[in-house]
Amino acid sequence: MNRRIAVFGTGYLGATHAACMADLGHDVLGVDVDEGKLAKLAAGELPFYEPGLPEVLRRNIDAGRLRFTTSYQDAAEFADVHFIAVGTPQKRGELAADLRYVDAVIETLAPMLVRPAIIFGKSTVPAGTAARLRKRLRALSPVGDRVELAWNPEFLREGFAVQDTLHPDRIVLGVDPTTSGGEAETAAREVYAAQLGEGIPFLVTDLATSELVKTAANAFLATKISFINAIAEVCEATGADVTQLADAIGHDARIGRRFLNAGIGFGGGCLPKDIRAFIAMAGELGAGQAFGLLREVDTINMRRRNKMVELAREVAGGSFIGARVAVLGAAFKPESDDVRDSPALNISGQIQLQGAAVSVFDPEAMQNAREVFPTLHYASDVQAACVGADVVMVLTEWRHFVDLDPNDLAAVVRQRIMIDGRNCLDPRRWRDAGWIYRGIGRP
Repeated sequence: MNRRIAVFGTGYLGATHAACMADLGHDVLGVDVDEGKLAKLAAGELPFYEPGLPEVLRRNIDAGRLRFTTSYQDAAEFADVHFIAVGTPQKRGELAADLRYVDAVIETLAPMLVRPAIIFGKSTVPAGTAARLRKRLRALSPVGDRVELAWNPEFLREGFAVQDTLHPDRIVLGVDPTTSGGEAETAAREVYAAQLGEGIPFLVTDLATSELVKTAANAFLATKISFINAIAEVCEATGADVTQLADAIGHDARIGRRFLNAGIGFGGGCLPKDIRAFIAMAGELGAGQAFGLLREVDTINMRRRNKMVELAREVAGGSFIGARVAVLGAAFKPESDDVRDSPALNISGQIQLQGAAVSVFDPEAMQNAREVFPTLHYASDVQAACVGADVVMVLTEWRHFVDLDPNDLAAVVRQRIMIDGRNCLDPRRWRDAGWIYRGIGRP
């Protein structure tokens, strides 16, 4: 059964969800307060980079299943299923999540809901938020308890967002435990009928559990990354190879190889803010052991950036004064233009502040990087970034960088020194070409 759906927020999560829901055959209205962003989307243009999404967006606009508006009133009259997909950034100067945008959707939309409706929250929020919003929703809506709020967390990976929306590895729905949650579950099963037809697991939980699933998943992944980076420090002290070690322990089915890549740590718009929000929540709840563990995970992650700066300074001769450093990568991960909390940009900025001339190139994130770090020099391509470089650093593992020919770069650099911040290059290939190669946790 096709539904009439409104998606509030047309950033990365909201635009992806709206386009993919339309691709499933639903009639979808994307809602946002940013008229400029909506004009771009309506023209089939994304304000961010995500492989495969432009085609989905344009296909469904052309088919008449997807349109955009700034009007909450239009959304309330059009849809009977509403998704909250606004951002929950980290509060300025605090660890906790900023919920003002989520709250604003409920405060604005609820008084306009004059017939039964289902609201699904997708934004990542602390436990207890959904129960609070549900109470507020029913207090503000003219139809009271005939509007239902449930939580349906997102699990998108940047670079794979279309796949993760249309073919997720699980669907989680949190409902109020004091009611049957039947109407919300029925609506969710209709919205996701195609996915359920593929046999994708559908888990119904209470509200608090559904809120914790996303942050718990991200906290676990962050812990895994920080664990292997801590082990990399031991490998550096002993002469062991962290990549071979990760391969060996990754064969253990209880551990697995994914997210065991030592490097400069995690960044982006999800893992750092989600783990810090989890830390804040654990502290407020008095869950001391969880608080201590996650705080150390965050500390290890941030320490990797400083270690990378120290390594670059060491190979540059002990000082950055007068040195030229080429940085390949600005996005926090490949197949993305997201530079939020990007380790690559953070490291570039630190190196520049210590006196080096830094030249950065990234295939997709240049404009976003310029907005965050306007004082860095941005090159037009890899060769231009590396001209006269004393040190070349690969800090985002784009395929374009992994496939580089060491001999091509040797013709333009001043010194053949490569720092592989993601352990994504072949050390032998670069050393055989006459380069000094330094990886993370590798001899």
